[in-house]
Amino acid sequence: MTTRIKLLPDHISNQIAAGEVIQRPSSVVKELLENSVDANSKNIQLIIKDGGKTLIQVVDDGSGINRDDLSLAFQRHATSKIKGTDDLYNLKTKGFRGEALASIAAISSIETHTRTFKDEVSQFMKMEAGKVTEQKFSTQPKGTSISIKNLFYNVPARRNFLRSDTVEFRHIVDEFNRISLAHPEINFLFYNNGNELFDLSVNKSKKRICSVFGSKWENHLIPITETTTLVKLEGFIVKPEFSKKTRGHQFFFVNNRFIKSPFLHHAVCSAFEGLLRTGYNPGYFLYLTVDPKSIDINIHPTKTEIKFEQDQSIYSILRAAVKHSLGIFQVIPALDFDKDKSFDIPYSFNQKKPTFPTIEVNSNFNPFTNSSIYSKKQKDQSWNDIPSNVKLDYNLKNNYNSYGSEELFDVTKNNRVFQLFSKYIVCPLKTSMIIIDQCRAHQRVLYERFLSSMTSKKSVTQKLLYPLEIKLNPEQKNEYSEIKDVIKSLGFEIKQKKQSVLLILSCPQYFPQSKIEELIDYILSSDYKKITEDYFSQADKIAKLLSKQLSIKKGKHLESEELQSLLDDFFGCKETTISPFNKPIFITLEKSELDQKLN
Repeated sequence: MTTRIKLLPDHISNQIAAGEVIQRPSSVVKELLENSVDANSKNIQLIIKDGGKTLIQVVDDGSGINRDDLSLAFQRHATSKIKGTDDLYNLKTKGFRGEALASIAAISSIETHTRTFKDEVSQFMKMEAGKVTEQKFSTQPKGTSISIKNLFYNVPARRNFLRSDTVEFRHIVDEFNRISLAHPEINFLFYNNGNELFDLSVNKSKKRICSVFGSKWENHLIPITETTTLVKLEGFIVKPEFSKKTRGHQFFFVNNRFIKSPFLHHAVCSAFEGLLRTGYNPGYFLYLTVDPKSIDINIHPTKTEIKFEQDQSIYSILRAAVKHSLGIFQVIPALDFDKDKSFDIPYSFNQKKPTFPTIEVNSNFNPFTNSSIYSKKQKDQSWNDIPSNVKLDYNLKNNYNSYGSEELFDVTKNNRVFQLFSKYIVCPLKTSMIIIDQCRAHQRVLYERFLSSMTSKKSVTQKLLYPLEIKLNPEQKNEYSEIKDVIKSLGFEIKQKKQSVLLILSCPQYFPQSKIEELIDYILSSDYKKITEDYFSQADKIAKLLSKQLSIKKGKHLESEELQSLLDDFFGCKETTISPFNKPIFITLEKSELDQKLN
């Protein structure tokens, strides 16, 4: 009798495991960087080519791998971090499952150079599809260098499902940021396609955050610290006024391990209650230190989820600590959101000293002359004394009708076009009525204007009175080098003062100068990169993004001149039926439809 159940060969089981462990190039980066951190490295280099599809190389100066352990390191379930069952509940290292290197080797070509502090020469080993093809001595500095080439070359289906180089690079940057923020005591270097992207020296957590996301973040952070018997909490929260709609600045670290926790995220959001605008997310960089025995990290292959033994207590501590920091720095919700800022006393008045009023005396003044201020011409008149040339209008009927229509229907001066609910523009015709969405109509106007400027490269610009200086973080610097020609075609005159500093000299004529920095940051943000593949060209993509950001928002009241100007621009567009985002701009309501509903 033949058996139907057979043991799978090692290369097949490793490929199966790779489907869970290695999802994309960023997964390889995560595993290799974590191994370098576990090796007590002080300097780590990450080298990427073509979004990680062609090359992923990690070089460190850690403890290295012994000659006898080098071939065992690529075997399945081989690890030096676990010796017994008890070690699973007292983990302080990042990698522990022993599947990462074996899974990577099964779907790529690997070249490894390693040397311990005791060895005189280094060891070299090359593997193809999980099999050793070459092994010899080499001359390399102490530490380990692992190069992953042609990822998923033997799994065509997996390689075809990878996204573009830009998208995969974005995921790699996210993994790099998580590990570099968790370990500010390590030097990190990041090269992408031969260009240096990050050079992070040893520093404190706050400086490391500013090095990754830009120096402007230094004024955005509020420190937080709390020590209890259950958990030690340190880190920073972002001021509410600098919060964003999209996520990307939410970091939880438990024992220097990045995690994702909707439960803890809710604790932070509840502490920010009343401080954030609708749809905005709080930013935070929080480091939690707990007893390794009180958590379980072996619940997901990506190791980004953790089970806490006393999760309710940690929730309460975290919420209270965030509220306490907000209270210390006097970050409180405003009671009146519609107050007039003109009544606020400027902070500069605190430095001003009071001065005595000056007294001016007219020595030639004589109260008994005819030119006196108490002359008959200057005599004060009572309100009861109505001048003869003033005629009172008692036509209350006309006044009531005009007032009522103005308030109820927001009728403009031409009495033809009016705004409804501060959202729609109503244009009455002979036998019908056109109802226009003001936001979508303005999006269409701005989209065609931006797209025309970028395609024809002819735009009217205006010089700034004072040049605007914008500082870029390393990620934005790399992105700007790719799309600087498109930004300049909009009508911006930009000079690169330094590699990370932009000097804005002029902007398009129709561009609000107060939003230049915000919009440049918006174009270079992660939002811009996530939608790279949704548009037919780079110019189209930027035109749609800017039209959405600069368009008139729903709920904004428009004067009659603004209504007429918007309609003139809108009906002059090439396309008037749909918005840039394929949504209808207006509807037509016929007189017959109204008659049917009223009958």
